[in-house]
Amino acid sequence: MLNPQKVSIEWGGRTLTLETGRIARQADGAVLASYGETIVLCTAVGAKSPREGIDFFPLTVNYQEKTFAAGKIPGGFFKREGRPSEKETLVSRLIDRPIRPLFHKSYRNETQVVCTVLSHDMENDPDIVAMVGASAALTLSGLPFLGPIGAARVGYKNDQYILNPTADQMQDTDLDLVVAGTHEGVLMVESEAQQLPEQVMLGAVTFGHEQMQPVLNAIIDLAEKAAKEPRDVAEDPPAKQALYDELKAAFGAQLSAAYGHADKMERHDAIDVVKTAALESLGEDEEKLALFGKVFKSLESDIVRGDILKTGQRIDGRDTKTVRPIVSEVGILPRSHGSSLFTRGETQALVTATLGTGQDEQIIDALEGEYREGFLLHYNFPPYSVGEAGRMGSPGRREIGHGKLAWRAIRPLMPSKETFPYTIRIVSEITESNGSSSMATVCGTSLALMDAGVPLPHPVAGIAMGLIKENDDFAVLSDILGDEDHLGDMDFKVAGTENGITSLQMDIKITSITKEIMAIALDQARDGRLHILGEMAKAIDHAREDVSDHAPRITSFQINKEKIREVIGTGGKVIREIVETTGAKIDIEDDGTVTVASVDSEAMQKAIDWIQSIVAEPEPGKIYNGKVVKVVDFGAFVNFLGTRDGLVHISQLAPQRVAKVTDVVNEGDMVWVKCLGMDDRGKVKLSMKVVDQETGEELEVREAS
Repeated sequence: MLNPQKVSIEWGGRTLTLETGRIARQADGAVLASYGETIVLCTAVGAKSPREGIDFFPLTVNYQEKTFAAGKIPGGFFKREGRPSEKETLVSRLIDRPIRPLFHKSYRNETQVVCTVLSHDMENDPDIVAMVGASAALTLSGLPFLGPIGAARVGYKNDQYILNPTADQMQDTDLDLVVAGTHEGVLMVESEAQQLPEQVMLGAVTFGHEQMQPVLNAIIDLAEKAAKEPRDVAEDPPAKQALYDELKAAFGAQLSAAYGHADKMERHDAIDVVKTAALESLGEDEEKLALFGKVFKSLESDIVRGDILKTGQRIDGRDTKTVRPIVSEVGILPRSHGSSLFTRGETQALVTATLGTGQDEQIIDALEGEYREGFLLHYNFPPYSVGEAGRMGSPGRREIGHGKLAWRAIRPLMPSKETFPYTIRIVSEITESNGSSSMATVCGTSLALMDAGVPLPHPVAGIAMGLIKENDDFAVLSDILGDEDHLGDMDFKVAGTENGITSLQMDIKITSITKEIMAIALDQARDGRLHILGEMAKAIDHAREDVSDHAPRITSFQINKEKIREVIGTGGKVIREIVETTGAKIDIEDDGTVTVASVDSEAMQKAIDWIQSIVAEPEPGKIYNGKVVKVVDFGAFVNFLGTRDGLVHISQLAPQRVAKVTDVVNEGDMVWVKCLGMDDRGKVKLSMKVVDQETGEELEVREAS
């Protein structure tokens, strides 16, 4: 029996509606979320019992866009949706990050959230709708979810914040920021900005948090009508606290000493020794052995966090604000168009920049329509970077997410196609990792681009901040280590130039953080970013004057749009011949923009001259070199300007009278001709008799009286 329940609010100038009880009723929670005419079906299902033998929460979030949502049929050979696109992967992460910390810490049941875009109005991005719908579905499901969360997108233009800007508004905004949180505070931030000051970014986060409050109230209203009874979650057994006290008394001092090793590998080896000894001390007590993993991790966390809060000194001996030693190198790979090696402590990124042409742009078939991307950034995280042997495969969600974060940080500084008409691909290979390889990628990318001669107006650097918070006591950490990220409460990444922020990403593991903590983190991050920029400048502080000798040279020029067909030729015959003969790459836009690229400057010039000869119009009085292509009784046809032919009348073949055309020229002969103009039918008239056939110089010819 259908029993639909619905709530609607006016939000950002449009109607947000959350409906349940009509679709997907066998899911634990299902909400049809609509905003304008964008509609997303969000479902949540949790297994009835926990998965045995795991010490983590098995949550999976799948965001999927169906092409029918935009009235399209999938492209390609197989006419159905395939592997997730980059956007689907990124939005899945966007939903996962704020909801994960809100599940009960003892909950271990396999849980899946699926958000399916059913309709896209090309105005309202489905990602915010999916985040709100997922939160509502979880709140209704009865799963131990301590939500709800709200979400909002914030734009910024003319000193004004914009709530949930439309697709058109996003084309002309200085900020694209997504914020998610609860009534109490912010949980997650993702953004791209045009070098905005810290106070503007903080204001955007605060504005977004304030504007999502009506959404949170709407979800609560729907839950009061349709929420299921909450599930029981097993609390920690008393034996867990007893085991914690036992291990702390016996091994706490040893574990604290192990964390005193500044070197990562030495530290982990020392921790493993303590962990092995602690495990062996339990004998064959099955109850204690079952609890050991979680308890030992809690002990590690408390020791590290407590030491930092008490002493202000971190694992590797630094205070809370010091950045690890930095070494920047450029031009390390001789055949790459640009390369860098950025090392910060035990984190290292080898970054290369490759310059290509318009033919190398990535074609993206999105719900909003097909478009081309000329700046690509690919991030790879091989297992050897953390001293492990592991499976190598296609990039996972982490690699895609980290690469996109670095891409957002750099893109606001990238030159326009008119200024620098190259397709640019960055590849970041993480060769060592101990804390924020994504920010190392930002720094390495900036260095590699400048080494490649890409005219960045300012270098870009990034830094990762952490947080240790116990009740009202907290410490903000600059340039966090991997262990501090793992055991801390916040991962706060800030990238930008000396003038402002270009990207901000935040994830927290506690229920929320305050505006005060965010302000401290932003100020501390600015100091760290400026320090890193200074260290990077020791290697290179501005773009090289020219691109690498191994990079293609690119020249762009305009031709008459009416001439495009002549340059391309029937079935592409002409342009194919130019490419095969010269070796140059040629792109022709619909507006008549021609881009010619080649590593060989002579080949490029040959291609340019060829194209210009095709599109050039004959100039009366100008002398050309041409080829006789046809001989007739009344004269000879000469191909003299690309595909253009003209007639040399028999009277214009030579100063003297000519009885027979073949007495002077034959097919295949190369001759000099002067353009006399056009006849009544628009045909070109040429003359040979007024041009010296040896030198190509014009002669003075007296007509017979």
